[in-house]
Amino acid sequence: MTFNGPTQVITRIASPEDALSLGLLGIQVFLDTYATEGVRDSIAQAALDAFSPATLSNVMATPGTLLVVAEINHHLVGFAQIALHTEHNLIANSNAAQLQRLYVQERFTGKGIGFALLQSAERHARLGGAPLLWATVWVGNPRALGFYPRQGYEYLGPTSYTLQNETHENALFAKFFE
Repeated sequence: MTFNGPTQVITRIASPEDALSLGLLGIQVFLDTYATEGVRDSIAQAALDAFSPATLSNVMATPGTLLVVAEINHHLVGFAQIALHTEHNLIANSNAAQLQRLYVQERFTGKGIGFALLQSAERHARLGGAPLLWATVWVGNPRALGFYPRQGYEYLGPTSYTLQNETHENALFAKFFE
């Protein structure tokens, strides 16, 4: 199957029936993004832990957390994970929303799908009463580091993320709603 250009992208809230496809999509994007030097046990375990259908079903069932999927021709091509009422030491507001993941399958990047998912995440954050949406971005992901400022997100400072007992440098971005 090939993607030949403009086709209607549908964003919707994920359902439990999406867990299997979401899991595989999550693993694929995770490995494309973070396994830049190949796969090792810590990367493999993190991917399997985060994207098992059972884990994703639990995420969907967690109050205040939602997954929004992007779909083209009934195929999932991306998703966003949003959590309401989150905190971070660089953000003074405990009612903020966090964009925990924004994943787009590689062959669909640069086609507006990430933008559509981000708009949906922002809309859901506002509906949940959040005054801002924040995200951490791995400093080894230059595409994401450029994406968020283009969408009106401010860089708030460095932070770190621990994955399988390994600490990785990240950048924190936030968009404040008016």
